[in-house]
Amino acid sequence: MRRLYFLLPDVECARLVVDDLLLNHIEERHIHLLARRGTPMEDLPTASVAQRTDLIPALERGVAVGGATGALAGLVAVAVPPAGLVLGGGAVLGLAVAGAGLGAWMSSLMGISTPNSQLKRFEKAIEDGHILMMVDVPVERVEETEELVRRHHPEADIGGTEPTIPPFP
Repeated sequence: MRRLYFLLPDVECARLVVDDLLLNHIEERHIHLLARRGTPMEDLPTASVAQRTDLIPALERGVAVGGATGALAGLVAVAVPPAGLVLGGGAVLGLAVAGAGLGAWMSSLMGISTPNSQLKRFEKAIEDGHILMMVDVPVERVEETEELVRRHHPEADIGGTEPTIPPFP
């Protein structure tokens, strides 16, 4: 999947683009709109916390670092058992899982409070009243989707493509 970014001048234009995308078989759950606080979005699909913050990248990093740290702690505990305990592979696995869980929890707390770093370049336009539309499409539909928006809505500014997005947000 790729994430496409479009800057739209107003809510009415956003509504028209959303309708065109839905008619072109792009599911509503793959369309995310972000506007200045207080902009009436009515029934348009707004961006969730996962799109507005760095939650997902932070969560991924936390699982990786926490799991590796837990596994390393488990290996140390097996190699140098505390107080004469005999530990085996279950200890390594248990500490790796616990470390991954703890790392995910701690990093998600930090990630949810950090604005999405991919959206920094659009902050000024959003504050000026534009609507940012993020559309998640399969790689083979990127050009088709950009052309659809370009052809039907020349007032929309195509803001680029994010190389990959996680499959679950």
